Amino acid sequence: MASNRSLLATTAIAPALWGTTYLVTTEFLPPDRPFLAGTLRALPAGLILLAFTRTLPRNDWWWKALVLGTLNIGAFFAFLFISAYRLPGGVSATLGAVNPIIATLLAMVILHEAVRRNAIIAALLGIAGVGMLVLSPAAQLDTIGVIAGLLGGTSTALGVVLTKRWGRPVPLLTFTAWQLVAGGLVLLIPTLAFEGLPDALSVGNLAGYVWLAIAGAVVSYLLWFRGILALPASKVVILTFFAPLVATMLGVVVLHESLSPVQWAGAGVILFSVWLGSRKGNVTTSDDYPQEPPVAGASPDRPSATPVAKPTPTEARVGSATG
Repeated sequence: MASNRSLLATTAIAPALWGTTYLVTTEFLPPDRPFLAGTLRALPAGLILLAFTRTLPRNDWWWKALVLGTLNIGAFFAFLFISAYRLPGGVSATLGAVNPIIATLLAMVILHEAVRRNAIIAALLGIAGVGMLVLSPAAQLDTIGVIAGLLGGTSTALGVVLTKRWGRPVPLLTFTAWQLVAGGLVLLIPTLAFEGLPDALSVGNLAGYVWLAIAGAVVSYLLWFRGILALPASKVVILTFFAPLVATMLGVVVLHESLSPVQWAGAGVILFSVWLGSRKGNVTTSDDYPQEPPVAGASPDRPSATPVAKPTPTEARVGSATG
């Protein structure tokens, strides 16, 4: 049980790293280049991992990797940065916080999984907490930004449901590389078509892109996919509330922003929702922490013939992130 809690804790590092996206975007990246931000976050990191693992998809995993890479990385990053550029960070984060609800509904339809009462209550509390934490009466809404935020949540929720359904046929490093490359290539098309490449990048721009690529893509997605495939994701998705929490706390520490009593209360509600969502509910049991089986016959340069971690109705869970 202790190892399960440790795995849940390491998985929580992923949304915590994603919480740095808002600060990095506003303080380090060049303005109005959402597709470029997504491309440079995914493609270079994916190509480096792919060169290291030297393993390409085989058979039907060519199209499966493209689908998962598009949903988990390409479309998600595009919608995330469009929302982040067009909306205040608080509004964008709140839209991303609907992920657990969307993911739970998709899991019910696609995976036929039972839903824990604690998970639903925790998700609703988390959304309320995020709203208390980051929304303000002066927040300006932009229609395109709002739609992008909701589509981003739906994209990654569906991507994680399919990740859980299909499992992975190769080691985790290779599995992550496939998705980062696929998502980066998908993003490269609108980047070249609509934004083009910048004439020059400052040292701060480069530092921001390097951070998003290494911490926000490679490290975070390795931990995230590991958690999704090994843990019941009804518990994992609740961890996504750490992203807006970390984003807000960075604003306090780095940008010297102040929080109202309502915002501090919202932070407390988020922490309570994570605690509640990690507890046993009225449907699942303590056995709901299945460890991901090893990849049979797989090596860094030879994928196995059969995907692992094939979900059953009681094991299948879905997770998401706000990015």
